[in-house]
Amino acid sequence: MKFSYKSPFICVSIIFILMSCKEDIIGPMDPTDEFETLDEELISYLKEKAPNGSVDYFSLPQSTDLQNIPADPKNNLTSAKINLGKMLFHETGIGIIPKNQNSAGTYSCASCHHSKAGFQAGIKQGIGEGGIGFGNNGEARVVDEAYGFDFLDIQPIRSPSILNTAYQTVMLWNGQFGATDVNIGTEDQWALRSPKEINYLGFEGLESQAIAALKIHRLKVTEWIVEELGYKEHFDTAFPDIPAEERYNDTIAGLAIAAYERIVLADEAPFQLWLDGDADAMTEQEKKGAILFFGKANCVQCHTGPSLSTTEFYALGMKDFSGEHISPTIAQDFFTSAQGRGGFTGDDNDLYKFKVPQLYNLTDSPFYGHGGSFTSIEDVINYKNEAIAENPAVPSEKLYSGFVPKNLTDEEVDQITAFVENALYDPNLERYVPESLPSGLCFPNNDEQSRMDLDCN
Repeated sequence: MKFSYKSPFICVSIIFILMSCKEDIIGPMDPTDEFETLDEELISYLKEKAPNGSVDYFSLPQSTDLQNIPADPKNNLTSAKINLGKMLFHETGIGIIPKNQNSAGTYSCASCHHSKAGFQAGIKQGIGEGGIGFGNNGEARVVDEAYGFDFLDIQPIRSPSILNTAYQTVMLWNGQFGATDVNIGTEDQWALRSPKEINYLGFEGLESQAIAALKIHRLKVTEWIVEELGYKEHFDTAFPDIPAEERYNDTIAGLAIAAYERIVLADEAPFQLWLDGDADAMTEQEKKGAILFFGKANCVQCHTGPSLSTTEFYALGMKDFSGEHISPTIAQDFFTSAQGRGGFTGDDNDLYKFKVPQLYNLTDSPFYGHGGSFTSIEDVINYKNEAIAENPAVPSEKLYSGFVPKNLTDEEVDQITAFVENALYDPNLERYVPESLPSGLCFPNNDEQSRMDLDCN
């Protein structure tokens, strides 16, 4: 069934026609039919929670609708730029500055953010250089035992998804990348000779992070690499206005990667289809969960807008990385990561606060929270329902004032879980993955074990 929220007259007319048709087939339809009542109730909540009073506030644009996808004013979206970024994001051939040359050309941005894991890592702790293997959805990637600690590029915090990040103006759990919005006034923390100095270029979060990440994760783009891997024509087409002598480098490559990341949207998820007028896209259980999400549970207070996220930071007392399967990184990385927003701003009021994540395709990788301490969506919902902090390192006075029991029943928790797990799941993220790369190399990883796992030779 299709319906529209934009014209009450049309909506009523369509419902009347559908009721008439259905009556001819199965007899008079109960005007209090629960399924349609759920739609009406959900629409009411969405309008109430939307600042503009319209359900469209929660709609994602189509990934091809470049005019309506949020873009950095300094990095306009074009098809050529996006196509280049898509390839570079997955390109293992730019992994040319590893600390251990045995790993050269074996990793990419997608090693920790690939489609099969909802553009997160398929493991709890993402591994770039120093990882081997892939498995089916990245779950089998492990540390190469031949690597020393100092050589590993292993993350001190859960790798966030790039899905729907067009709606984030700053990036990472602590929001340290990005020169605009909430980072205006944090200039004293953009330390020179550190990754954060990239903010001085003046870009938003996605662009800043993409440029910085190439260096951080030991990836490199040079004119020689562009020529050798077969990318020169793609760079020339994507950036015709950039002088040739300034065109083939990490900054320009980062702008292309960020442009690609902006169009990676979960616009085929059932909730998005429902918003587009398909009343049957969600089940009754999912609709009840959505009503609770936007109503009684008030999850929308933090998870709002098209991506169901915000650029806000909250302390919810979740655990940091811990356990026997966690590999150590530089001690300072673990320390500042555990401090959350405060580790970046230096403001005591920001300690232990982490950015609100987007909620689409969470089931692709079963680790939740900045420390991956939860292994199911239901566990996270129960945690927020009970509101008992699990991390003893977080003082109670630092916890978010809204972190209080929600008094949801087990049935209501199940319904919200169904909404998040199923209605917010886009089943076709592979459309954002290139069929092949100009280099001809395997991706997202190119080590021997990964090539075997991916059946790529």
